[in-house]
Amino acid sequence: MDFLDKYGIVVKNQELLLTALTHSSYANENNCESYERLEFLGDAVLELSTSEYFYLYYKGDEGKMTKTRASYVCEEALNEYSKTIGLDKLIRYGNGVQAGLPSIVADCFESVLAVIFLEHGYSVAKKYALDIIRPYVESGRKFIEDYKTYLQEILQSQQKTLEYVIVSEDGPQNDKTYVVECLVDGLTLGKGVGHSKKEAEQNAAKDAISKMA
Repeated sequence: MDFLDKYGIVVKNQELLLTALTHSSYANENNCESYERLEFLGDAVLELSTSEYFYLYYKGDEGKMTKTRASYVCEEALNEYSKTIGLDKLIRYGNGVQAGLPSIVADCFESVLAVIFLEHGYSVAKKYALDIIRPYVESGRKFIEDYKTYLQEILQSQQKTLEYVIVSEDGPQNDKTYVVECLVDGLTLGKGVGHSKKEAEQNAAKDAISKMA
């Protein structure tokens, strides 16, 4: 596959690689496994790889390194990496699920990274991830910041409380839409919608920050 060939990686276990590109909607319809377990592993590999990179090459303190890393491993960033290398076009979806949702595409970037880790070990998986991510870092490209962390830091300095509340969930189990409200001192300040709770919370935090500004 091109998204591996261009980085000199060969995966012998093609069945596992196909699993890494299989959304739960397709898995449920075809009685096969989805990428979810692989994503769990790939997320850890990605976190360690990027943490090591920023520790070695970035001179900021812990807080700044955490924020910088979050920008390059957030959903928007992983979605763009996947589209740039062509991984997004190979994901298998079930009926009724919109192809190309950023949350799913981002998940598959991590699940593929897990496959590389299982076949070739940490060093190869790290190199693959950083070969893709490093050009964005070096060019100064900025992705969505971690709005939840940013908002929390603002409110902590003001000694205010912060809470996220799910106000609704709609859609089938494999393609839900969540609506989340961001409460500051018990009052609704922002609202966000997303195909995952995490995405909805980030959007709610972003909405709250924009209103505070």
